[in-house]
Amino acid sequence: MAKILVIDDERSIRNTLKDILEFEKHQISLAENGKQGLEIVQNNVFDLIFSDIKMPEMDGIELLVSLKESGIEAPVVMISGHGNIETAVECIKKGAFDFITKPIDLNRLLITVRNALERNTLVTETKTLKKKIAKRHQMIGESPAIQKVRMMIERVAPTDARVLITGENGTGKEIVARLLYEGSNRTDAQFVEVNCAAIPSELIESELFGHEKGSFTSAIKQRIGKFEQADGGTIFLDEIGDMSLSAQTKVLRVLQENELTRVGSDKCIKVNVRVFAATNKNLKKEIELGNFREDLFHRLNVIPIYVPALGDRIEDIPLLVKHFCELICGEQGIQPKTFETPAIELLQSRLWTGNIRELRNVVERLIILGGNMISKEDVEMFG
Repeated sequence: MAKILVIDDERSIRNTLKDILEFEKHQISLAENGKQGLEIVQNNVFDLIFSDIKMPEMDGIELLVSLKESGIEAPVVMISGHGNIETAVECIKKGAFDFITKPIDLNRLLITVRNALERNTLVTETKTLKKKIAKRHQMIGESPAIQKVRMMIERVAPTDARVLITGENGTGKEIVARLLYEGSNRTDAQFVEVNCAAIPSELIESELFGHEKGSFTSAIKQRIGKFEQADGGTIFLDEIGDMSLSAQTKVLRVLQENELTRVGSDKCIKVNVRVFAATNKNLKKEIELGNFREDLFHRLNVIPIYVPALGDRIEDIPLLVKHFCELICGEQGIQPKTFETPAIELLQSRLWTGNIRELRNVVERLIILGGNMISKEDVEMFG
């Protein structure tokens, strides 16, 4: 059941809409004019608002503008007895969800209501998802090592500088890339992630730069590469130390000239992409071994950010355990649990070769297998 407000100076229209919508099991409120409608909206939350355009004191378009300026998120459907394209376009430009004319067609009305309420559901789900994602992309800890990383992110994120993120496996290099993106001026555009180690060397160029139909045996249609997808936004090249030398040469060209060529094409395509790269390898050693181009290294290494191993920030383990506990209990639908101090101390004394990723897995296992209060004994048995 949705809460719907109907604003119209014609009693017959108000009552007709009220009868129809109540028959559909919705809760209906009525207002005689725009001013009264605005007062009702300011004191109540609605899932949908219908408003006439021609009304005394405050017309529907003035009301629509006031609602949008007030941050009211409920979709607004405008009603007019003198419908024309110009009016409809003006209403949509000012933020109306839809525009319907009098006499109101029943089927049109019900379809509009359904679409508006579905849009509300999608908006709510998107907000919930963004909150979940935001919880995942947090840098937890107060140690000097992690404070240094946080300070670097805050200073570098608003710029367009390329960033090379280094550190052991499982330290949170992807989170650093995400936080850099979220603090940048490119959040309205794509964040495209590429795991260079997961793509076969013979396919990496097609993956990054795209290909034309027929350019090789399995190229049955044109493909847009990751760099094109990220145009105007950001690309994150994870595990770049595993990229083939051939692909490195093409990436270097993109960074130098801001243009690429799809596999099987001779056409140059301009792109504007900010690049983050990450690796767990020592790229200077890889250069000495002939596995990585020195000129590409210097192009990528404008701002180096080193993500410390968990062993270098053991004072952050209590905060990390608390964060993972809340996150995992919420995901699993488990009653919130806590860790006893001796259990935390035992976790701090361990050697974490898998870093934060390993710690998270251990916390999840302890939550599932341990008691409501995770004890030292639980850690010894299941950790």
